[in-house]
Amino acid sequence: MLILTKRQLSVGAAGGADFPVDAFLACWHRHYAVVAAGGVKLKPGVMPLLDTLDALGLPRAIATSSRHETAHNHLTAHALTDRFHTVVAHGDSAASKPAPDPYLLAASQLGVLPSLCLALEGSHNRVRSASSAGMMTVMVPDLLEATDEIAALCTFVATDLHAVREAVLRAHR
Repeated sequence: MLILTKRQLSVGAAGGADFPVDAFLACWHRHYAVVAAGGVKLKPGVMPLLDTLDALGLPRAIATSSRHETAHNHLTAHALTDRFHTVVAHGDSAASKPAPDPYLLAASQLGVLPSLCLALEGSHNRVRSASSAGMMTVMVPDLLEATDEIAALCTFVATDLHAVREAVLRAHR
């Protein structure tokens, strides 16, 4: 992924000083909104896991690098807005992932010690972030499998969210 700042777009190789940065960004945001409106697919096992967390009375939060609007749109598309007690999004914490700040803020908002939180993550950097917050971290791989380094940061690496649900149930028996 290539990330350019607004300043880099206006003075860099992307078009020089006359490049219409604001128009470009507005167009990009419109296109992203169209793609996002199509919805993000849920990982298999999300609903049974949330049902189990509800049954056990366990609080839950989302700590995301996305903006609140984007997170809300994704949750709304799947009727999940009421399934989470808090959402920590881009700009809410002093530092973003890969710093631990979003996770620490989410734990604080839930009123739970970070060491008692289970963080489910799918990428290497997000695993590093959750682990550095002192959370029990479970990787459910998205694109990349866990390396030895990443697996060492995890409580365990799950094949899917069904496996996470089973682990939560075993821990509460």
